[in-house]
Amino acid sequence: MKKQKNLLSLIFIVSFLISYVHSQTVELQYKGSYNYTLKERTDLRRYDNGKYTGLVSREVTSFITPTGYNDGYTYEGSFFLQEDTKRALENVGQGIRDTIPSAFKISSSGQLTMLEDNGFPSFRSFPTYNNQKIKPGDSWTGKAERAVDPLNKGVITKMPIYVQYTYSQDSFYHDEPVFLLNAQWATRYGMGSGTSYIDWGGDPELVKANGSHKATIYVSKITGNALVVRDSVDETFTYADGNVIQFKGTIALFTEYPPSYNKEKLLPALKRIAELSDNQINQIAELPENPLVAIEKNSGENLTNIDENLKEKYLADLTRRVTKFMENNKSSAGNKNQIAVDTTPAGIRLSIQNLQFKPNSAQLVEEENSRLNQIAEVLQTVPEAKLLVEGHTARIGSEDNEMELSIERAKSVAKELSKRGVSSVRFICKGHGGNKPVADNSTSEGRALNRRVEITILY
Repeated sequence: MKKQKNLLSLIFIVSFLISYVHSQTVELQYKGSYNYTLKERTDLRRYDNGKYTGLVSREVTSFITPTGYNDGYTYEGSFFLQEDTKRALENVGQGIRDTIPSAFKISSSGQLTMLEDNGFPSFRSFPTYNNQKIKPGDSWTGKAERAVDPLNKGVITKMPIYVQYTYSQDSFYHDEPVFLLNAQWATRYGMGSGTSYIDWGGDPELVKANGSHKATIYVSKITGNALVVRDSVDETFTYADGNVIQFKGTIALFTEYPPSYNKEKLLPALKRIAELSDNQINQIAELPENPLVAIEKNSGENLTNIDENLKEKYLADLTRRVTKFMENNKSSAGNKNQIAVDTTPAGIRLSIQNLQFKPNSAQLVEEENSRLNQIAEVLQTVPEAKLLVEGHTARIGSEDNEMELSIERAKSVAKELSKRGVSSVRFICKGHGGNKPVADNSTSEGRALNRRVEITILY
C-alpha cells in the first residue's frame, strides 16, 4: 500500500511538473510593427590574401513604415548610408542624403518577401519562428537570406543561410520585455561549397564564400521585432582573379522607435499655414507618443507582466491604424498657401503644391521664399523628428529625366530649409518622378498639382 501511495505521489509530481513546464511555453510570432528605424553597423577587420589591410566600418540607416496588411504586413523602407563625418554634417546641406527605396512583406513566422529589392535590408527572414509553443532551451532551424556586397562594387549577391536558433531565456531591453535567442550559421556559397548555390544575378566575379556566424538576438515579446542583433563574423570571399578577402568582427542590427514630438506646439503651427478639418486635427492628435507606451497606458497593464491579451491589443491597434491611414483623409477645404496636410502611415505629410522652379531646373524661384519660411517655422516645432522629403514631377518627359529631376528638387527644398535653421541631418530625400500623380497630367491645372514636394514629419 505504501509503495502504491509513493507511486501515486510520484505520478502526481511528474504530472504537475509536465503541466507546469507546458504552462511556461510561449509562441514566438511576428505581430507587425509601427514605424521604426533599422540600423546596421558593420565593424570588420579586412585581410587581403592573408594580410591585414584595415578596418571596414559602415552604418546603414533606414526608416520603415507599414503600408498595408494581407496575410502579413507590407512595408516601405528608405535606406541610406551613414558615411558623413561630423564636421561635414555641421555644414549647411551636407547632411542631406539620397535614399535607396525598398518594399517587403513579413509573415507571422518572420518570413520576409522582397517586393522592391535594391539590396536592403541585407538580412531577410532573420529571425524566423516555427509558430509552435517553445520554452527556454528549445531549438529550431530556419531558412534566411543575406544580401552582400563585400567590396562595395554596387553589385548585390544573395546567399541563402540556414540558421539554428535556441530560445535562451527571458530578458529586458530598455525596459521592454524580450526573448533572448542565440543563433549560429555557416556561410556557404559557390559550387562545391556544401550548398552548390550561385546567384546568377549577383557579382559574377564572386566564386566562393565560406565562414561562420554566431549571434545573440533580443526579440520583442509584443511585436516579434528583432530589437537587437549582435553577430560575430569570420567570413572569407574568393574572387575569380584569385584574390581572397577575409572579414572578422561584428555586425550589429538595431531597431529603434522614433522619438515623440510635442503636438501642442505642432498643431497651432500647422493651422497657421494650412486649413485643417476636424478629422485631420483628430488624426494628428491621436498619433501615439510611442506605440508600446500608448498600448500600456490604454490597457492599464504593465509591460513587465506581458501576456497574450496585451499582444492582441497591440496587434488590433496596429491593424486599425494601418487600415485607417490607407483611407483618403485629406480635407476638402481650401488650403492656405497651396499647402495640404494629411496623415499617412509614416507621419504628418505637408504637400507643397504647384511648387515653382526655374524651367527644367531644381532651382527654386524667389517667390517661394515666403512658403519656405513658413514651413521651416513648422518643422522647428518638432526638432527631434526626421523629415522625409519626396519630389514629384508631372509626366511630360522621359522617365529617367523626371526621376532625376524629382530627386534634385527634393534636395533643393531640403537645402533651402536647412538655410532657414532646420538641421540638415534630419532630412531623408527621395524622388518619384511622375509615378505618383495626384491629378490629370493632360491638363495644365493637373500638371501644376503633380509638380509638388511632400515633406513628411516621421513619427
